Amino acid sequence: MFINSENAKRLAIYFFYDRRGIADRYVPYFLDDLKKNVSEIFIVCNGRLQEDSRKVLERYGTVMRRENKGFDVWAYKSALESFGWEKLQSYDEVIMMNNTIMGPVYPFAETFKKMDEKDVDFWGLTEYFKIKGDPFGYSPYGYLPDHIQSHWIACRRSLVQSREFQEYWDHMPMIEDYMQAVGKHESIFTKKFADMGFKWAVSVECEDLRSYSGYPLMMCPRRLLEERRCPIFKKRSFFHMEDDFLKNTTGEQTTELFHFLRDETDYDVDFIWETILRNCHQYDIVKNLNLTYILPKDQCVKENLAENVKKKKIALVMHLYFEDLLEESYRYVSAMPKEADIYLTTDTEKKKKAIEKVFSKLPCNKLEVRVIQNRGRDVSSLLVGVKDVIMDYDIACFAHDKKTAQISPGTIGASFAYKCFENILSNKTYVANIIDTFVKNPRLGILSPPEPNHSAFFTTIGFEWGPNYDVTRKLAKELGLTIPMNVFKPPIAPLGTMFWFRPEAMKPLYAKNWKYEDFPPEPNKIDGTLLHAVERIYPFIVQEAGYYPSVCMTEQFAAIEYNNLRFYVRGYNQVLVNHGIGPFHDEMIAKTNQVFALQGSFKATFKYRIKQTLKRILPSKIYVVLRKRWKKLRGFEDSCSVEVKGEV
Repeated sequence: MFINSENAKRLAIYFFYDRRGIADRYVPYFLDDLKKNVSEIFIVCNGRLQEDSRKVLERYGTVMRRENKGFDVWAYKSALESFGWEKLQSYDEVIMMNNTIMGPVYPFAETFKKMDEKDVDFWGLTEYFKIKGDPFGYSPYGYLPDHIQSHWIACRRSLVQSREFQEYWDHMPMIEDYMQAVGKHESIFTKKFADMGFKWAVSVECEDLRSYSGYPLMMCPRRLLEERRCPIFKKRSFFHMEDDFLKNTTGEQTTELFHFLRDETDYDVDFIWETILRNCHQYDIVKNLNLTYILPKDQCVKENLAENVKKKKIALVMHLYFEDLLEESYRYVSAMPKEADIYLTTDTEKKKKAIEKVFSKLPCNKLEVRVIQNRGRDVSSLLVGVKDVIMDYDIACFAHDKKTAQISPGTIGASFAYKCFENILSNKTYVANIIDTFVKNPRLGILSPPEPNHSAFFTTIGFEWGPNYDVTRKLAKELGLTIPMNVFKPPIAPLGTMFWFRPEAMKPLYAKNWKYEDFPPEPNKIDGTLLHAVERIYPFIVQEAGYYPSVCMTEQFAAIEYNNLRFYVRGYNQVLVNHGIGPFHDEMIAKTNQVFALQGSFKATFKYRIKQTLKRILPSKIYVVLRKRWKKLRGFEDSCSVEVKGEV
């Protein structure tokens, strides 16, 4: 069936879901272009919908709100039922689409013009290629066949008026989870109707990429946009599972997509930042976008530095406690531009005089030494000691002198301090490049050195929360944070409490009127107290304010970090592969856990076997419910984490 573009009557059913019921700016941008190409838009919203967002959506058509149940599949079913089959047959096309896609990067008119000339009964934008086996356990074929991805399926009258199509939707079973949404609808829809003789196609043809990727839109999105003018991209690209990406790519795909959108199209990438920072975990964002800045310390554009310093107010806040480290501290503070304001805090008048003597020769716009209470250590320096001035600045650095006396030999702690200082205050050139990075990236909120991972600090990677998750989550609730926090995903935090930041991005933290009395008295147990909660809350604060956290290193230290991590990974690979475990990372982790579980105590073995038995004999819904309840009883339930029930 062909379509006459000039007088085609099209109905677009747009499924919308957001955990907080907010329609970010990418939604009206998408619908503005869509509206030019269809006769009517019908919007189905699962779950919450804030009043302002409802008004935005109603500009485009009727809005149906329903219980957050059945994913997008039952949202489509509800919309179809509300129209009725008789009325639906009056349209040339009925298009079912959802807000898991963003765009358009190119006008949808191109897509409609191209597809109107094709003799098909239904069509989509992109295709997912056949997968051997059935990973979800619901396919009637025993495998996942080639299929149109369900974020956009256009059904022409020849299909909509058929008894087969109507019965398909009339008898659609309830969809309980993501696996069922794919297994019972998305992955079988195309083959089911193709086997009945209905013709189909996709607008972004990728048959030549079949052996290259089974999922081109996710694994090589830039190629589809740049070479084939694909009008959309997946929002999921920015929070997809790292394991899946690294099984198929070296991790470049999302960065390449973002840079293409930013540098070579008219699409406003701030739409992306707005929605992912509000909805996604920072660890996923940072990993998928590779938000690590490797900056030189021996070259910079001097014109940029002069312009940045002229336009931006720059400050350094540093807490100095150890008198024997004053000369070393001076060396790092002197990396700041001479136009910056310097605030140094300490805990006694005696130390203040010693500091003023050492720092009297420091070239800067302003030098002020403040005496603060010896409570809260460096944390109170920033939150209480300079709270009256910090919001006067555009970009600021926070540091403190550092000893790690509890670990021997002293080189271990000294190297931790080196890692922190070298990656925030290495020299004037490096600092100039950091300032330039903030200027060029307006959504950047905080830049931190990488976490320590040498010697006794090795297990920091993998245990970034330590015993501090509960106290951090408690603080997050007190501060009213709504962005995702998850005990199983690490914060992108300055684990050393030295970092660069945008004071504007710290407003949610300073909204609390901090006092010295809020912090535990000295001496105090460090881990598990408010001090380490604040250290880990910083990146969540900037994310709440609409900015992203990131990591920075000098070029020199990046080489050190790479070789250290390579050494660690190489050692583990040698052990595991020599014991027959490999080659894929996720499979190695799963197998190793299984081996330890089976070789452990009788209790561990018994629990493992019970779990596998229950998983095999119980219906999946019951098993998932029981597992969640068990986790909650064990204290693993995360009240701040996001459960995205609506998105497929």
